Amino acid sequence: MSYLLSALSFLLELAFSALATLFVLRLLAEACRADFNNPLSQFVYRYTNPVLAPARRVLPNWRRINLAALLVAWLLMLLKRAMLFALLGILPGVAGLLLLSLADLLDFVLVFYLVLIFAWSLMSMFQVDRRQPVLRLMGSLVEPLLRPLRGKLVIGGLDFSPWAVMIVLMLLRLLVVAPLTHVGTALALGM
Repeated sequence: MSYLLSALSFLLELAFSALATLFVLRLLAEACRADFNNPLSQFVYRYTNPVLAPARRVLPNWRRINLAALLVAWLLMLLKRAMLFALLGILPGVAGLLLLSLADLLDFVLVFYLVLIFAWSLMSMFQVDRRQPVLRLMGSLVEPLLRPLRGKLVIGGLDFSPWAVMIVLMLLRLLVVAPLTHVGTALALGM
């Protein structure tokens, strides 16, 4: 029976991660002012707008942060956590569930950026068309993180700023997300 639970947990994680990716991409693309004419930006906008348009009437943007997209992404993580607990037959504490879903969202964004920066760095090493939509969107999303270190960590013609940012993101996972997850789990299970 645990194999079936593992498979169902995997499918839940996959489905909710795919949905959360759309809303996190929308959130980050608006925050980073990604090119709206990019076909990928239009795809994300087209598929998230039916959900976000009604929510934005109640929850407007704050500066360049799309609060509706942030709320939907957090609610997706909350629903995922609740369903995973339900699969295990556990009724979690509400405070723990809320904190765990916040930790999940933060971890998701950090891992998303880790993968994005790694892929962008890898693609920048090869001869790739700079007008390619994926590379343009990736560049506009990683540029705000890399800009403060750009040119300051150049050794032998190589820019190590992506590595430094990735190390900071990993430290954030270890020093912020892990304690939040630990406290959230303790609260959810009533320990």
